Amino acid sequence: MEIIGRAVEIDLLNKQKNSTSSSFVAVYGRRRVGKTFLVRNVFNNQFSFYVTGMFKVSLSQQLVNFHAALLKYFPSIEGVEPAKDWFTAFRQLTTQLEQSSLDKKVVFLDELPWFDTPHSGFVSALEHFWNSWASARADVILVVCGSAAGWMINKLINNKGGLHNRVTHRIRLEPFVLNECEAFLNAKSVPFDRYQIIQLYMAMGGVPFYLEQIEPGQSAAQNINRICFQKDGMLRSEFDNLYRSLFDNAEKHIAIVEALSKKAKGLTRSELMKEAKLPSGGSVTRVLGELEESGFIRKYLAYGNKERNSLYQLTDFYSLFYLKFIKNSSKSDENNWIGGLDSPVQRAWSGYAFEQICLAHIKQLKLALGISGIQTVTSSWISSGSSGVQIDLLIDRRDHVINVCEMKFSLNEFTIDKKYADELRNKIGVFKEESQTRKSIFLTMITTFGVSKNQYSLSLMQNDLSMDVLFQ
Repeated sequence: MEIIGRAVEIDLLNKQKNSTSSSFVAVYGRRRVGKTFLVRNVFNNQFSFYVTGMFKVSLSQQLVNFHAALLKYFPSIEGVEPAKDWFTAFRQLTTQLEQSSLDKKVVFLDELPWFDTPHSGFVSALEHFWNSWASARADVILVVCGSAAGWMINKLINNKGGLHNRVTHRIRLEPFVLNECEAFLNAKSVPFDRYQIIQLYMAMGGVPFYLEQIEPGQSAAQNINRICFQKDGMLRSEFDNLYRSLFDNAEKHIAIVEALSKKAKGLTRSELMKEAKLPSGGSVTRVLGELEESGFIRKYLAYGNKERNSLYQLTDFYSLFYLKFIKNSSKSDENNWIGGLDSPVQRAWSGYAFEQICLAHIKQLKLALGISGIQTVTSSWISSGSSGVQIDLLIDRRDHVINVCEMKFSLNEFTIDKKYADELRNKIGVFKEESQTRKSIFLTMITTFGVSKNQYSLSLMQNDLSMDVLFQ
C-alpha cells in the first residue's frame, strides 16, 4: 500500500539521502501510528543494517538478536562470536560499515527503547557509536525509531549526557488528519461519506492501524461495533497495551487520562492532581510532558495566556471512547454500539467529540476562514464570574478580530432557535465585558451540515463552516 500523507516527513527523510553530512534522525510517536512503515517505504527497505529490538528480553537475548541481524547484512562474519556487550556489538557494526562501498550507509534501529535493558550500557554504546564514528563522517544516516515515547523523549531527545543535542532531526509522527483518513479509506475501497468518516474518527482517531481494521460493506456504526465491542474486537483490549508499551510505570499516565476523561471541558493542573489523586511534583510534571509530547493530552492556554486558567484536555479519541463506552461494557452484549445509536448518551458524546475534532483541525479552520497568513493565538476562555460561561475555541487574530467558535454536531442542518440565540448573545456579552477587548467579535459556527438561515443566524453569525472544511 502506498504511503498516505506524511509529505513533510517523507521530504525530510529524502533530503538526508543527499545530505553532505551524517544524519541522526529520531522517529517517535504513539503505538500503531505507522513509524516503521514510513521509514521502510521511504528507504524502499534498502538498509545497510536494520534490526528491531525485542520486548522485555534479557541483555544476552538482545545481543544475539543484534548479531543475527549482522549475519543477515554481513555474511562474512559467519563464525564470529556474538558480542557480550553493546560496545563490542557496535564496534562490529562499525567495522562492517567501513568496508561498505555504498554512497550512503543507512542504519535503522527500530524499537530502540527495547534494547535498553537494565544496566546494559546500551545508551552509552549508542553515544559512542555516533559521537566517535558516525558523526565524523559524511555518509551515515542513522534512523532510530520507538513507540516507548517516554524513553524516546527523556533518554534520547532530551538526553543530558553524551547524546545531548546529537539528534539532528526529529519526527513526531502523528495520527492522520481527516483528509488523510479519507484518502486512506478510499485506497482501501471503503467509500464512506464524510459524516461517517467523522463518526469513525470520534471513536478511533486517525491511527492508521486502527483504520486498517475497517471493512468495506459495513457502515461506520457497524465497524465501530465490531472492532470495539465484539469479544475479539481489536480495540476492545488495546487500552492497557497502548499505555504500558509507551510508558514505564504507566499507572500515573493512566490515572491522568482517566481523570481527564470524566471532565469533557478539561481540568486545571490543580484540579487534575486532585481528581487523579496524585501528589504535585516533578514526577507529575514529567508524566504530563510525556502525555502531551505523545499527543494524548493537550495543555490548552486560557485567553490572555493566564497560566493558572490553562486547561489540560484528553485529546486521544480512542482513549476517550474506550473510557466512556468500551471499558465498562458487557462482553456478552456484542451489539452495544448499534443498540445505543441516537441515545442521549451517544448524542452528548458526539457533541464533545466533534468539538475535539475541530480543535485538532485548527489549520484547516484557519484556511477556511481565509486567515492562514494572519498571526493568531487559539485559546479557551472561562468566565471569572458566576455566569458559568465558557468558550471552547477563540481565535484571536492580529488583524483586530476574534473568532468566537461554536461547534455543533447534528444529523441535519443546525438551527439556531430563540433560546440558543439568547445564550450566544449572553456568552459574547459576558466575554466582551470581562476581557475588555476592543477587537471585533465574529461568531463562527462550525457544524456538520451548516446552519439553516433564519432571523437568528442572519443577525448573529459572521461565519458558517460545515464539516467539509475540516477535510481541506
